[in-house]
Amino acid sequence: MSGDAFRSGFVAVFGRPNVGKSTLVNALVGRKVSIVSDHPQTTRRRITGVVNLDGCQIVLLDLPGFQKPFDSLTRRMQTSVDEALTEVDAALVVLNAAEGFGAGDRYLLRAVAGAAVPSVFALNKIDLIDHAQLGRRLLEAAAIVGDHELLPVSALRGDGLDLVLAGLAAAMPTGPVYFPEGQDSDQPLELLIAELIREQALLRTREEVPHAVAVEVTDLVERSDRPLLEVQASLIVETESQKAICVGKGGSVIKAIGSSARREIETLLDVQVFLDLRVKVRKRWRRDDRYVDRLL
Repeated sequence: MSGDAFRSGFVAVFGRPNVGKSTLVNALVGRKVSIVSDHPQTTRRRITGVVNLDGCQIVLLDLPGFQKPFDSLTRRMQTSVDEALTEVDAALVVLNAAEGFGAGDRYLLRAVAGAAVPSVFALNKIDLIDHAQLGRRLLEAAAIVGDHELLPVSALRGDGLDLVLAGLAAAMPTGPVYFPEGQDSDQPLELLIAELIREQALLRTREEVPHAVAVEVTDLVERSDRPLLEVQASLIVETESQKAICVGKGGSVIKAIGSSARREIETLLDVQVFLDLRVKVRKRWRRDDRYVDRLL
């Protein structure tokens, strides 16, 4: 591409919840820009990840999974997905090799087809199945993706990523450099830190808690006298019982969340971090449009 005009564009990453979109985006970018967990609704807002190739810049938009909205939070999540279809230059559609394909996959593919944008189709999580299963899954997928080529990938192992990038690069129109060299995301620091904290909370809670947890960074101070970032943040839940789960016996859970989150922030930002983390109850926050706007 180096002898041609520079090419660039925005790519919406689509898929049902928990198909590995964020893990794939992180792998393509080469750095963690989206949090990951095994819980649906982990990605709640659009996350940008930038990939620079020779003569080409691909801006990936990691989106919430396609779902039926049922409150202010999930309505906002699905709206971001719907709007992305009208704004992007291409789509990366992610399917899950470890599960059967159903109505949700077909609905997603119809929506992408209706947008009439160039699309690359990836069958993720092939590391979870054997060769024979992969063959069957490719045949099943061919019935719903039609004539499109389906690329088997493992975002976790890094298998097949070059083919995905090549397909996306070929779909990019002539365009400018949207992000300077060295910038691989557009997340504000407060939101990035909040997401890293929420990721650790998701890893340590079960039942209804992961869906009800949000994180709000209330203060962020970069010390001038020494390389230290001071962070004050709150885990937001909807009920006292959820708060008790997040705090844990003797504060064990919140301490574990805070300790792991602090290490993640330090690794990503390469700076020492002091994290003051509390748990607060805000009843029915997911149904509060103004509060959801504030968090997202």
